[in-house]
Amino acid sequence: MNTTRKPEKSRPDSREDRLGKALRANLARRKAQARARADSDKGGQAENDAPESEE
Repeated sequence: MNTTRKPEKSRPDSREDRLGKALRANLARRKAQARARADSDKGGQAENDAPESEE
């Protein structure tokens, strides 16, 4: 039984794997930000489209 061998999962990711993960995380973050901006723009426009009250 060889106890000095490390399991496969403990080896560090290759540079391309790390960059790929970072790129996907960045894309997901940017999409979430764009969705949040679009939702807030829709909410702001709904208030602006409401008729003004006559006082």
